[in-house]
Amino acid sequence: MQGSGEMANYRKIGRTEEESPLPFADLPADTVEMRVKEGSKIRNLMGFALARMELEGTRRIVFSGSGRAVTKTITCAEIMKRRLGGLHQITKLRPRSLRETWQSSTAGSGAALTLLKTVPSVCILLSKEPLDPAEAGYQPPDSAPPLWPEPGAAGAARAGQEEPGFSPASRGVKRRCRGSDSGGGAPPEMVPKLSKGEQPSETPPFPNYTYLLNPQQ
Repeated sequence: MQGSGEMANYRKIGRTEEESPLPFADLPADTVEMRVKEGSKIRNLMGFALARMELEGTRRIVFSGSGRAVTKTITCAEIMKRRLGGLHQITKLRPRSLRETWQSSTAGSGAALTLLKTVPSVCILLSKEPLDPAEAGYQPPDSAPPLWPEPGAAGAARAGQEEPGFSPASRGVKRRCRGSDSGGGAPPEMVPKLSKGEQPSETPPFPNYTYLLNPQQ
């Protein structure tokens, strides 16, 4: 074994991970496997993973990573759970072997050194379908709704929150409440905002509204 002082004269020229099957039984053939590396970009990983999981035929996905990539692997799984919602999860921890090759930077040195390291690794299975709750590492779906709802659902939610009679054509109209000082119960009137120097037309597009000229805008 080389001492730390002697290893300072070596540089790492190669690294290979031990190939091993995923620690999950009976995975469907369409299971998506995402191998997270230390230098992987989360945005790139999630862009591909989300596109695959949003397909109707894709039911399961596995995120796996080892060493310094463990934290990034867990982050990807959490983003997926909050994006889609209703996903069942099984998490497995296991050691993994890494083989590193080091070459001496000193002229006339001998053969390269090969080091075998054992590092922790994590595999996270996410499934749209129910998984065995008796399996070690099982987590049920979160009760909270997805962090980013689907576009259709978001549009419907926004439409349900709009006031009756408030159409998209009247968006950007400034509200002004008349009669509030006198305690009247008249509903607020919709007053469009005019830019500086703009004059109201002779035939207002909204005949029931009062148009105000605001030179301060």
